[in-house]
Amino acid sequence: MFGSSKKILEIDLDSEEVRTRVLKADLYRTFVGGSSFAARLFVDYRGCESKPLQPESPLFVMAGPMVGTNFPGTSRFVVCARSPLTGIWGESASGGTFGADLKKAGFDGMVVSGKSRKPCYILIDDTVVSVVDAAALWGLDTYQTIDALKIQHKGNRPVRVMTIGPAGEKLVKFASICNDKAHYFGRTGMGAVMGSKNLKAVVVRGTGKVSIADEDAYQAARNVTLANIKETMIAASFHDLGTAAAMDMGMLTGDVPIKNWTIGEDYEMAAALGGPAIHEKILKGRIACFACPIGCKPVVEVNHGRYAVAKGPGPEYETCAAFGTMILNDNLKAVAHINELCNRLGLDTITCGSTIAFMMECYEKGLLNRNDLDGLELTWGNLAAVVAMVKKIAWREGFGERAAEGSQALAAYIGGAAAESVVTVKKLELPMHDPRAFHGLGLAYMNSNRGACHLQHSVQAVEQGMVSWPEIGFEDDYPATVSNGKAKMVCICEEIGQMANAVCVCHFVHWAMGFTHLLSGFNAITGYGFDVQMFLECGRRAWVLKRALNNIMGVRVEDDRLPPRVLTAVSEGGAAGSVPDQDLMRKQYYQIRGLDERGFPTPQLLKFSDLEFLQKPLASV
Repeated sequence: MFGSSKKILEIDLDSEEVRTRVLKADLYRTFVGGSSFAARLFVDYRGCESKPLQPESPLFVMAGPMVGTNFPGTSRFVVCARSPLTGIWGESASGGTFGADLKKAGFDGMVVSGKSRKPCYILIDDTVVSVVDAAALWGLDTYQTIDALKIQHKGNRPVRVMTIGPAGEKLVKFASICNDKAHYFGRTGMGAVMGSKNLKAVVVRGTGKVSIADEDAYQAARNVTLANIKETMIAASFHDLGTAAAMDMGMLTGDVPIKNWTIGEDYEMAAALGGPAIHEKILKGRIACFACPIGCKPVVEVNHGRYAVAKGPGPEYETCAAFGTMILNDNLKAVAHINELCNRLGLDTITCGSTIAFMMECYEKGLLNRNDLDGLELTWGNLAAVVAMVKKIAWREGFGERAAEGSQALAAYIGGAAAESVVTVKKLELPMHDPRAFHGLGLAYMNSNRGACHLQHSVQAVEQGMVSWPEIGFEDDYPATVSNGKAKMVCICEEIGQMANAVCVCHFVHWAMGFTHLLSGFNAITGYGFDVQMFLECGRRAWVLKRALNNIMGVRVEDDRLPPRVLTAVSEGGAAGSVPDQDLMRKQYYQIRGLDERGFPTPQLLKFSDLEFLQKPLASV
């Protein structure tokens, strides 16, 4: 085995027992790593049989075979469990250096079960693993926790820390996990899963080396890949302007959601919140994840005023939209302040911002009032009320107890017309990209296995013309606001995206390097000798596996739908008058993907994907 140790940690927090499990090599060739591997292990650990936040519900932290090498972009790792927000398959990915250190400590990942009797953290110091008392850390925010643990475990090589904040401790359904301050597992509430186990943090220090099958081929592939990345507009744009570069271009195409998805354009707001504005007003530098040649992460500072922010991690595009355009706020310094608040408290900014935008619309329509909201006037752009509500959510205080369940659960509580203002797929709030502007993206939202997501596939890059990969069957052009004929493209993009999340490579770096270079690096590291088709087959298997798990946990054809809000046309902007034809796209997609009328994988698809062991559990639901 190369690129993998064949070992994962099993940690039972009930007994504080730590075991090392050695896995079979054929599992790696079949499921590769990352979230694909976690999904396969989810079957072994009977994850579908436990409910979210129950002690027996397993929590997976997994890296991929390329992580820990210095191949460009291979910094990612994943956290997976049954999501407390959606009730189905949950996964979230992050970059930084933690994943590389986990691999260098000699482990491909870990599975945590049970619940500690008291707050604890897991310490992985190379091959020495222990469960440590964390009573003194409980209640601290994420930055405070990371600082304390880095001091406590100071050594010749610094430790890497992933931790929850108060929101995770309070089991907020969209609690995030902070990874060394600048990186986050935001989506699907993985922070709440850690909190439910009384697990405050995981600390790792690894000093070993990840084995590589062919060093000469690896160095050649790496050199060519680095040269290719440096010549791309993707790399230049992300390096110079960060992910917030998407704000200005997105406003032209109609991609940016405004006022809870009800308005099609606002160029002044885009100018106030986008990449150039961050660069000119608050940017102090950029940092890069491990083995990243781009360095898109903003470092910002606001020196004074009510929205002061100490020099540190700044807002990405998603946050600039979620706490900017979505709530009619054009104050960039306020966005940076709220971003830091969410970072410290441990909240997913997408779901949090979307839930507050939903509440603002309910307030405007008279479905909520000041008495409901603990005296807050949650009007559009009222930043004092937003800051107060973010804190209430994280600590589950007052109305924050309700809002901490997410927008869809909150709509059910409010009742009446509130459901019309919810914008979710499979209970997960949409990321900040409008499917009315790009219909293929809408289809990918519908079928994403963790709920609405733009990073479970590569549709965004392909449909927007950022990449061209004819070697895997893509055409030159996919008209953005056309629904017919998008299904095949989406299927291929899902397979690519699943492999990015299996080998654990950054999507942005992957888009810049191209498909062929990624495959060359993968083969040089693992020695698998995969061709294009074999690589994509692994991606298809990962998608079908997660889909089958979701079917067992309750997903049906009616869940593969877009919310009514984004099936209602806006009257202005680049997507004016455009609405995806979700029925046509779903029909074409099911035929190509191989799903039956219920939305289940057919027996033929399971057999073709080497997943026949799932036929019996699927037949029983």
